[in-house]
Amino acid sequence: MKVLVTGGAGFIGSNFIHYWLDNHSNDHLINFDKLTYAGNPENLEDVTSNPNYEFIKGDIAQSADIKEALEGVDIVVNFAAESHVDRSILDPAPFILTNVVGTQVLLDAAIQAKVKRFHHVSTDEVFGALELNSDKKFNEETNYNPRSPYAASKAASDHLVRAYFTTYQLPITITNCSNNFGPYQYPEKLISLAITNLLENKKVPVYGDGLYVRDWLYVEDHCAAIDSVITKGKIGETYCIGIDNDISNIQAIKKILEILEMKEDKIEYVKDRPGHDRRYAIDATKIKKELGWKPKFDFETALGKTVTWYKENKNWWQKLRNKNFENYYQKQYILRNET
Repeated sequence: MKVLVTGGAGFIGSNFIHYWLDNHSNDHLINFDKLTYAGNPENLEDVTSNPNYEFIKGDIAQSADIKEALEGVDIVVNFAAESHVDRSILDPAPFILTNVVGTQVLLDAAIQAKVKRFHHVSTDEVFGALELNSDKKFNEETNYNPRSPYAASKAASDHLVRAYFTTYQLPITITNCSNNFGPYQYPEKLISLAITNLLENKKVPVYGDGLYVRDWLYVEDHCAAIDSVITKGKIGETYCIGIDNDISNIQAIKKILEILEMKEDKIEYVKDRPGHDRRYAIDATKIKKELGWKPKFDFETALGKTVTWYKENKNWWQKLRNKNFENYYQKQYILRNET
């Protein structure tokens, strides 16, 4: 089997490539990535000598790039996306280009290549927000109500994928996952930023009151869930992936502080971002019941593994916190807090 992974040099994509090569050793895997700021070839240094792995640099929004990469491909797994909400607020245009136009170009190329499966990786943020004290959860029937440029771009891409299934009979599946964390995550998301800041003895910026709730999903569990959908899922179906682990941002930070044996004076509350969704929660009954998937790791165990990884891989993340990162950090947290 020949598998094309778009966005494979990013956080979840690179973890998926490691997972797939470990669990499907006879498959030939192509990593297709534009190598933006969040795409890091070092994520996959340990597999570059694997004869079943190859890398192609390209942009899913450029039809010439993707058509060549799709030659002979059986399965497409589409991770390629601009994915950071904060950056989408600062500049929405790249999100529309990659997440919407790029998905459309990729879908057209997949039809021409006659792929056997097109799997699209999406997010729970397309569903909008839940009330803080509610017991409601997102599921596959939840109406879309995106509230950030990022979420809107992913919602549009989901609709395109479903439209290509109905109109062109492209064999698709979609997954909508909760917030991921784990190794190789660019140090701008809540957990990776908190860990790396603390390891440099810096404070952790926390938006607003810190009571925003997410269902934190360890990236290895996410990869295993996608595997279940690709190998056992029904064509045309959507599956929500989460572990029923609703926890507030401030609770997550305090658990990291506890693991690192640091005090809560490392927390710094900053001015909230616009349109901040209060709560996400996923009902993963469908994927558990129909495909037999279940998470391997509980949150605290996975968080401990993640903290250990960042402690042991400082050379990987410290070089990412360069001048461009610092400029972004100043704009997003320091300057915002001073206005």
